[in-house]
Amino acid sequence: MTLVEALLRALEARGVREIFGIPGDFALPFFEIAEQSAILPVHTLSHEPAVGFAADAAARFRSAPGVAAVTWGAGAFNIVNPVAAGYAEKSPVVVISGAPGRHESRSGLLLHHQGPRLDTQYRVFEEITVAQARLDDPRSAPAEIARVLQAAVEESRPVYLEIPRDMVAVPVEPVPAPVPWPFDPEAVAACADAIVDRLAAAERPVLLVDVEIRRFGLESRVAALARTLAIPVVTTFMGRGLLSEADAPVVGTYLGAAGDPAVAELVEGSDGLLLLGVILSDTNFGVSVGKLDLRRTIRACDRAVAMGFHVFPDIPLRALVEALLERARPLGAAVAAPRPVVPRGLPADDQPITPDDIARGLNDLFARHGVMPIACDVGDCLFTAMSLDHGPLTAPAYYAGMGYGVPAGMAAQLVTGRRVLVLVGDGAFQMTGWELGNCRKLGIDPIVLVFNNRSWEMLRVFQPESRFNDLDDWRFAEAAAALGGEGRRVATRAELAAALEAAVARRGRFQLVEAMIPRGAISNTLRRFVEGVQRLRRAAG
Repeated sequence: MTLVEALLRALEARGVREIFGIPGDFALPFFEIAEQSAILPVHTLSHEPAVGFAADAAARFRSAPGVAAVTWGAGAFNIVNPVAAGYAEKSPVVVISGAPGRHESRSGLLLHHQGPRLDTQYRVFEEITVAQARLDDPRSAPAEIARVLQAAVEESRPVYLEIPRDMVAVPVEPVPAPVPWPFDPEAVAACADAIVDRLAAAERPVLLVDVEIRRFGLESRVAALARTLAIPVVTTFMGRGLLSEADAPVVGTYLGAAGDPAVAELVEGSDGLLLLGVILSDTNFGVSVGKLDLRRTIRACDRAVAMGFHVFPDIPLRALVEALLERARPLGAAVAAPRPVVPRGLPADDQPITPDDIARGLNDLFARHGVMPIACDVGDCLFTAMSLDHGPLTAPAYYAGMGYGVPAGMAAQLVTGRRVLVLVGDGAFQMTGWELGNCRKLGIDPIVLVFNNRSWEMLRVFQPESRFNDLDDWRFAEAAAALGGEGRRVATRAELAAALEAAVARRGRFQLVEAMIPRGAISNTLRRFVEGVQRLRRAAG
């Protein structure tokens, strides 16, 4: 088989079911073989950042690698930001880049798309991926592919493969089957014993979960662990939506000062806080009500477990969860997962729309039609999502790169086969919203709700005196028809309720609801978050 066919088969064996990409001259041979072989479908979008975000979302929803294929230089450099986001948020994106042929690299001429050096692109991706390989030797290529892809699977972070364009059709041996990285079962057992003992000694044990449990496909097993231990479960800000479709005693999302005070007290007052797959980021813990002493917690993340000053290295999360399940015993009375209190009852009147009104309208909609998977951008749309019924959700809640929502939502519908709701601000929509023009050829019909306050409002709340946060009114709903969808622009609560109901009823074309929000109107969650950040800044002097 050819090198590209061997690579595609290896990706398929590791759970990949599609490729997102944009062809270019150095990548044309790769795309040609990929298309002709039909091993994996190739979905082309319009700009490389969207390709990266789509591959990231596919990885998150599948709990398997997502693939982004681009050309050398002009294409690959466009995807650096989404790949950096994937690294920060532990999303296993496989970047496949075409590259100059071997004879071109030795010509002595500057090549189009070239940066300062021929290896500049490779060196850039070394900074934002955990494994890399240039596939320029047919003898070593299969082993190199296996090594790089296994790193993506084991570390749940991006990797990089570069293929010279004169190598794509070279015959190679099949890529070796996946071989999990070794670990010491006795070390895992000792670690699990220590965790169970620590939880049993606690008066108020709590389980706090974050993105790694989805990245490694562990939601059902962690739900079983929580039920057996009979302790409450809380998600982080980044982990919102986790366990939403598993039978687990989830009591809410920890948002510190920005969230439910009862949830904050539960987490910060725990003397046995088990953090499974939790990224210790400022968005997760930056606005804690009280000082959260991490030395008193049990932290399992990045293939290690820390308990106070004691660290168990090389402990895979999957192996640890299984070991905990073998040892788990009830630590108290069974915990009933209360239905989180979310705002409902959108008044059908002529009052202007606020973000909290959007939360009410969507929760009313979910009550009638069922909860939808959500792809969310950053800004107040994400803080508003914290007030929605608990359901599947993906968002760049830590890296916080704008433009994620629309391409992520498109990929989510392709991957899950379920209609997806996209929440996005007008600033982020200006970046990648135009990718909706690809929905028709992809056969998808997401519902897109644009928070249009003609402003970078998330920035304005931190620096209200600056006029550069003002945006023009682009009238997105009017552009929907030209992109192959249907658009509705609404300015009152009654219009919002009607537009959401109409969007759910219409199938076959994407539906865009443009909610006009007055400048300065922000969600209560964002307001509390900003107040918490400002208090911390004042305390720091």
